[in-house]
Amino acid sequence: MNPAFLLRRLLHGLISLVILSLIIFVCTHLLPGDAATAILGDNATPAALAALRARLGLDRPLPLQYVMWLVGVLRGDFGVSTTLNQPVGELIGLHFANSVTLAAITLTSAALIAVPLGVIAAVRRGRSLDATILAGSYIGISIPDFVIGPILIMLFAAPPLQLLPSSGYVAIQDSSLGWLAHIVLPAATLTMVLIAHLMRQTRSGMLDVLASDYIRTARLKGLPERMVLWRHALRNALTTSITVLALDFGYLMGSIVIVEEIFAYPGLGRLIVYAVANRDLPLVQGATLVIGAVYVGANLLADWAHGLLNPRVGRA
Repeated sequence: MNPAFLLRRLLHGLISLVILSLIIFVCTHLLPGDAATAILGDNATPAALAALRARLGLDRPLPLQYVMWLVGVLRGDFGVSTTLNQPVGELIGLHFANSVTLAAITLTSAALIAVPLGVIAAVRRGRSLDATILAGSYIGISIPDFVIGPILIMLFAAPPLQLLPSSGYVAIQDSSLGWLAHIVLPAATLTMVLIAHLMRQTRSGMLDVLASDYIRTARLKGLPERMVLWRHALRNALTTSITVLALDFGYLMGSIVIVEEIFAYPGLGRLIVYAVANRDLPLVQGATLVIGAVYVGANLLADWAHGLLNPRVGRA
């Protein structure tokens, strides 16, 4: 794979992040009120507000504030939370690690289930097994996560079974079994949401590859069908699935607020909900920018993996 292709993609990603940071900064400053009001409250005196604005640099021109904030971000300084009075970077780091763990478990589980099902459905196209898998995927796509989550709670956390906790979180260093018990239901909810989509993408990609000339040539050469499917066809069909997985990783990091709220899981999405509800602007800015960086990184990873599976990518 041409390294220049990845360098171009990296440059595009960095430009996207700069534009995103500008949008985030402007949008948060267009909201009524400011950080000084959020810290001191609506009953603070004008003198106290002016003094705090001067200390925080809020009395400076907006472009200068943006440059100072961006320079701080590049140094790893996202500011201080106005409601929790803690460094934003530390808060984001803790919740980011929790979200990464949940996303990794979800993506791994979904891939292990959806990819084989997609291959089987493509190989059995038009047969009863293919129809059954497709029907299951339609059901999976049509049921949202805020329905699946409560159903799993009623089945496994409520009487009479009560096999798993319905909410909360336990750090793995405190209790590995407690950590596993608390993460099963959130991960299962998200896995069920992703399986249907990923399976259909794998099936579609596999059908396109199986209809190609080089697959027909491989079969005419007398290669075993298992080798044709898993070594030749699946390798090229996975390019689409890997792209979908990369985008799903970005989705999981920032768009699983409902699931995190249902199970009281301390992830990045739930942190953003708290920051927005409490008008914690530094926390909103930092967490949103991190999610944007995750999307950019996931797409770069997808391009790299795509190039490994298909060397023709990025040759020009």
